[in-house]
Amino acid sequence: MAETVLTHSGQSPARLEGWRGIAADWASDQRAFKNVSWGKAMMWIFLLSDTFIFSCFLLSYMTARMSTTVPWPNPSEVFALNIGGHHIPLILIAIMTFVLISSSGTMAMAVNFGYRRDRVRTAILMLVTAAFGATFVGMQAFEWTKLIMEGVRPWGNPWGAAQFGSSFFMITGFHGTHVTIGVIFLIAIARKVWRGDFDVERRGFFTSRKGYYEIVEIMGLYWHFVDLVWVFIFAFFYLW
Repeated sequence: MAETVLTHSGQSPARLEGWRGIAADWASDQRAFKNVSWGKAMMWIFLLSDTFIFSCFLLSYMTARMSTTVPWPNPSEVFALNIGGHHIPLILIAIMTFVLISSSGTMAMAVNFGYRRDRVRTAILMLVTAAFGATFVGMQAFEWTKLIMEGVRPWGNPWGAAQFGSSFFMITGFHGTHVTIGVIFLIAIARKVWRGDFDVERRGFFTSRKGYYEIVEIMGLYWHFVDLVWVFIFAFFYLW
């Protein structure tokens, strides 16, 4: 029988030895997820499905780039900015990446203080994370505006392969939508934390049982996923 044996206290399971223990480990799905909340489990399922979507987008982009016979635009030239008379490649993208990665740090600290039930620091750090996200979206809007004014369209661009425009707007637009949605939810949840909704169990959307800040961790899972996806977009789209 592939299951753990409970101790006399009925709390901490004792591990089985030998092949029975190996079988129990491989068959432990029910035990591994038994105490996981629905909110966290559903977020992991959502992130898994979103991973498939972003993977399809990036694979399609790489297929289009490797199969086209028309020269592909040089990202270092397309995404360069003229600052003080100097042509600096990828400077805006580097700043955007730094801002988004920094937001992962503030989000991690917000989760930490959330489980300590320090609602003031949790709310402040979530708002800082939202500010980083809004800054990222603002810089992305500037990037879009610059390229549109230079003639980039979903069906073509002045520098070469027509697939460049459609790939750029599809991938960065889909990711930017995720960041925007995340900023909205961060602000909403930070407001609830600040008001103490989780301490008094005030009824409403996203308010869990009293003193339980798991929603902050769930929001952190989403935000870290968005940041991780951007690392892949940065590597495959801007550096390749």
